[in-house]
Amino acid sequence: MTFPGRKYRLRFREWKNRLRLRREARHYLGEFQRRGLTLPDDDGLKAELREAFPKLHPKPKGQLDIIAIYHHYNWENFSLKPALEKFGTVRHWDWFDKFNHLEKTWPKAGKSQMNKALTKRVEAWMADNPADVIFMYVSGILVEPQTIADLRAHGIPLLNLALNDKEHFVGKVRGGRAFGSRDICRHFDLCWTSTQDALIKYRVEGARPVYLPEGANPQIHKPHALEKTIDVSFVGQCYGNRAQVINELSRHGIHVQAYGHGWPAGPLAVEEMVKLYSRSRINLGFGGVAGHQDTFCLKGRDFEIPMSGGLYLTEDHPELTYAFQPGKEILTYRGIDDLVKKIRYYLDHPSEADSIRQKGHERALRDHAWESRFEKVFRLLGIMQ
Repeated sequence: MTFPGRKYRLRFREWKNRLRLRREARHYLGEFQRRGLTLPDDDGLKAELREAFPKLHPKPKGQLDIIAIYHHYNWENFSLKPALEKFGTVRHWDWFDKFNHLEKTWPKAGKSQMNKALTKRVEAWMADNPADVIFMYVSGILVEPQTIADLRAHGIPLLNLALNDKEHFVGKVRGGRAFGSRDICRHFDLCWTSTQDALIKYRVEGARPVYLPEGANPQIHKPHALEKTIDVSFVGQCYGNRAQVINELSRHGIHVQAYGHGWPAGPLAVEEMVKLYSRSRINLGFGGVAGHQDTFCLKGRDFEIPMSGGLYLTEDHPELTYAFQPGKEILTYRGIDDLVKKIRYYLDHPSEADSIRQKGHERALRDHAWESRFEKVFRLLGIMQ
């Protein structure tokens, strides 16, 4: 396909995506209002969970027994597992070695086999040593609603994490089953979503949601005492308008060193990625989801770069204000002209850049570690003192 063809195909895809998400949002907001539903605050969630688990006895931090069900794509074992281990013993099951959910046979055969294996694995662990909580990072394409319902029979809280409800709360639907969280969420005791506007969707579907964005791991995402040899860098996949923006910066005389799948330099190992943040005067970010320029959400990079001591300059969107003070702890831009202006300004004013970098690092350490995220949800569940 020619370049103009790709451009128009992208625009059509973005239009279809906007239309789908608007319809979805209208449907859930209408149902939420029609039923007179409300979103519980933290105290409300605690009360609901105490009623669901009246015999729970909270334990001190460090003494929990946790079953964790998730696949390590590229970051999970560097972020989720170390944070969970702060709270006690972690028994982790990753199905991917035996059940590859990327294969074409997955929907017809692999999914059913994996779900049976998951149920047996948890049964064996619970028989050997009962756990206090089951933490999962799964979606409807991976597990069946009945599997989650079966796990609830063990009588301990089930917690699920969803990081892309902005686009994939429902997602694709095949045979009446949603690939996202829609069909499985009601079977969990608490649904942790990183998408604030998905809360009403969870409530309409009969689930208990809590909003918490992603985080970072201070043992990995930490500053390195390295000379700043790079003006601007970017780490992330090459999709959407990212190449277009970086090429436009190049035309303004600003070279961006880009790493990740789809870029000529390819991806970096985690350690090298973190060092890159320290070697860069400015770390560039994009707020769009899956290549859709007008669909925004908080991402792991929004926390990993400031925690690593990098100066973060990303696309402006409302959810950023939940996590940082733009202009004081991170930098934001609106459009290419604003981006060029701010890159040039902060390259020419390193002392101001250093002040923002330091304040962003302090805020990330204080508020945005994965450990603090888990501490909140475990207290909501009533399993930790």
